[in-house]
Amino acid sequence: MTTTREMPPRPRGFVAMSVNIFERWMPDPFVIAIALTLVTGVAALLLAPKGTPDVIIASWYKGIFDILAFAFQMILILATGHALANAPIVKRGIRAIVSVAKTPNQAVVLTFLICACASFLNWGFGLVIAAMLSREVASRMRIDFGWLVAAAYSGWVVWATGFSSSIALTQASKGNALNIIEKVTGKVTPFADMVFQPYNLVATALIVITVPIAFILIRPRDEDVVAFQPEPEAPQSAAILRGDPNAPARRADNWPIWSWLLLAAAVAYLAFTWSTKGVTIDVNTIIFIFLMLGIGLHGAPINYVTAMNNAAKQIGSLVLQYPLYGGIMGIITATGLAGVISNWFVAIANAHTLPFWSYVCSLFITFLVPSGGGHWAVQGPFVVPAAVQLGASVPATAMAVAAGENVAYMLQPFFALPVVAIAGIGIQRVMGYTVVTFMITGVIWAAATLLLM
Repeated sequence: MTTTREMPPRPRGFVAMSVNIFERWMPDPFVIAIALTLVTGVAALLLAPKGTPDVIIASWYKGIFDILAFAFQMILILATGHALANAPIVKRGIRAIVSVAKTPNQAVVLTFLICACASFLNWGFGLVIAAMLSREVASRMRIDFGWLVAAAYSGWVVWATGFSSSIALTQASKGNALNIIEKVTGKVTPFADMVFQPYNLVATALIVITVPIAFILIRPRDEDVVAFQPEPEAPQSAAILRGDPNAPARRADNWPIWSWLLLAAAVAYLAFTWSTKGVTIDVNTIIFIFLMLGIGLHGAPINYVTAMNNAAKQIGSLVLQYPLYGGIMGIITATGLAGVISNWFVAIANAHTLPFWSYVCSLFITFLVPSGGGHWAVQGPFVVPAAVQLGASVPATAMAVAAGENVAYMLQPFFALPVVAIAGIGIQRVMGYTVVTFMITGVIWAAATLLLM
């Protein structure tokens, strides 16, 4: 009996049940955002001290537009990450790396680790890398494609506590509309005080070690393998040509010196700023680095235009949802509903257990609000005051919310959709495997919130 045959079969019954629940009962995230807006309005009307109809309507309208700057920042993180992942040199690097894997087990471990590293750096970059890496591996060996794509997407489970964490970046950005900690305490929380802490690094390390092992153990038997052979990619032009390609304007479009000048200016700015003021990272810094790096790696400016046009196809749903999340945040804060919910947390928690309860609450809210920033707009206004009142660690409580996002997205399919669309596979087969990732990371982060925060 071969090693492959000794692998246990995938849990068909449990997977089928999970898929059925998602397909039958979960509407489009935009519909969920509308429903949550109505629920929040009714809750404010019934429970909030200032929950009068005029205050609710006015605060909802104001919140929609107060969040626009932040919404555009989050959209740029996804778009710049997407464009960077499609740079020719990055694609060549992917091909070189996956050539190292010679067996399905090696391939799935390597795919997970690369996607985890990419996602820790930038969540948009990680999503695109997951799909591209899966297609490249599948073209080289016979491997169950659903299992592989699920492992790649599982690497995304570290994004919300990484460098592009919506919560960590906004709390480190002075004056940001989503900097709830600053609004409540008057202080800006350094990025390092949230991301580079033992509770975050230890939990992330445990996830990186255990999840690949779990995927090896649930590897499908040979007779269960559903392989995927990607269709050959259509050759893409290096530039979008209109009219005479030899015209001066077209030649200027393809002149890489423009990109190199921007990249040089970016390097000069960061070198000067970090050498004189110290290294600081906020949401704008992350966007700036990925934007300029993408421009430089794509060479000709028109190539980057093409890459960003392709990235724009992935952001439509976010454009629709963020304003509604801002409206929800406006209602929660202006009517006093945040204070009411905060008191509920104070009643059941103490300084030690508040991060855990915030984490549990985050798991449920993520299913309703599948957006890092939108989620924080809903949960931040009541967990931060609770942390202050109980004397709990405010940064740890905020990162517990981010951890809940990490875990819940392994069952919440919203951000898996771009991955499966690019990879070319049905969401059902992928989510069946990520149930395992949800269970493992859920336990790890629950333990981290209780033992390390």
